[in-house]
Amino acid sequence: MPKPRIRSAGNQRFFARGQGKAKSSGPRAGHRGRYALIAASLLSVLCACGYRIAGRADLLPDSIRVIAIPAFQNKTTEFKIEQYLTRAVVREFISRTRYRIVSDENLADAVMLGTVIGVTVSPRIFDPRTGRATSIATLTQLSVTLRDRKTGQVLYENPSFEHRELYEISTNPDAYFEERKQALTRGSQAMARSLVSAILEGF
Repeated sequence: MPKPRIRSAGNQRFFARGQGKAKSSGPRAGHRGRYALIAASLLSVLCACGYRIAGRADLLPDSIRVIAIPAFQNKTTEFKIEQYLTRAVVREFISRTRYRIVSDENLADAVMLGTVIGVTVSPRIFDPRTGRATSIATLTQLSVTLRDRKTGQVLYENPSFEHRELYEISTNPDAYFEERKQALTRGSQAMARSLVSAILEGF
C-alpha cells in the first residue's frame, strides 16, 4: 500500500507519497528574508540622512594623506591643557584613520591648528559636612582649523568647538591634583573623539 500523506499545520512538515525524507517550509526562511529587507531599508535611510560609518573620512579630499598637528596653543590659565588635547587628538587620528600624522607642517598635505580659548570650571555638588565641592562641571572651548597646505582651502573650521564634562572629586585636598590630572586626561580624550568625528563625518 502507498504511504499515507502526513501533514502538520504547525511547521508545514509533510511526507509525500513515495518519499522517505521530510521537507520543511517553515517560517524561518521567510523571517530571515524580511529581516534582511528591513536592515537594507534602514541602511538606505541612514545614508540618505547623511550618516556615515565612524572612521570613514569621506569628506576630506583624496589628496590628503599626511596631516600635521603641531602643538596646540593655550590662551587660558589651565596648566598644560593644550598638551593633553594635542596628544589626545593625535592618538585619535592614528587609531581611527588611514592618515599619517606628523608635527612638521612642511611634510604634510594638510595642517591642523588649534588654540584652547576657554576653560570654565563650575562646582555642582557640595559636601554638606565640609562645604567642599564633590562634583565639578567643566566647559572647554577650542578654536580649530584644518587647511590644505598646498591650496590654502579650509577643510574644517570651528572657532569655538565645545566640550562639557562632569566629574567627581575627592574631599581630600591631597588627592585633588592627581584627580584633576585624570580628569584632564579623560576630558581631552572625549573632546578629541568628538572633534575627529566632526572632521571626518561632518557633524
